[in-house]
Amino acid sequence: MHAQMITKIYTDNPNPKEVRRVADLLREGGIVVLPTDTLYAFACSMEFKRSVETIAQLKGFSLKKAKYSMLCSSLSMASEYVRPMDKELFSLLRSCLPGPYTFIMDANSNVPRNYLNPNKTIGVRVPANTILQAVVEAIGCPLIGTSVRRVDEEIETEYLTDPELIHETWGHRVNLVVDGGIGEDEPSTVLNCAGGEIEIMRRGKSTPEGDRLLIDL
Repeated sequence: MHAQMITKIYTDNPNPKEVRRVADLLREGGIVVLPTDTLYAFACSMEFKRSVETIAQLKGFSLKKAKYSMLCSSLSMASEYVRPMDKELFSLLRSCLPGPYTFIMDANSNVPRNYLNPNKTIGVRVPANTILQAVVEAIGCPLIGTSVRRVDEEIETEYLTDPELIHETWGHRVNLVVDGGIGEDEPSTVLNCAGGEIEIMRRGKSTPEGDRLLIDL
């Protein structure tokens, strides 16, 4: 199914025909490089274990050490895959999302075991990117994703943010690269919210609203 394709989709008005094309590829088990509000990401449907395993190989890590995120189109969708949140945590997520944050959360039984961290958690993302949101909405369930970079590999920023260079590097190993313009060069801010505590694990891209809420962490 590898066709070495790249397609342009504009963020201000994603073309429904192109969005359906991407969604159809993902429904068939394809691996697509999609823009987010941070780095570009490898993404696949959570229904295809083999595709998730392939992404692990692309990243250069074992399945047991893999760290995936669910890419959701809304907080409402994300809430269907995590354990019930208290009011404080829900308010935090509602204020930060959509946005450049990854929340490590306790997963519920709707998340396949293969994608969980050893402590039964998973990263939850709702990127503020209209292309990704449109694709996820077209599929109707979250995607499994992780940033376009190999583990512990230092490469020039352009190869993480320029879709043409990403296609040059990865086009022969994925089914489609979506050109949504030059991406950001900073990863998301990661917060561990499992077990009721909130801890900043990595400071990355953020928003003024998020910074105000997280100032005391």
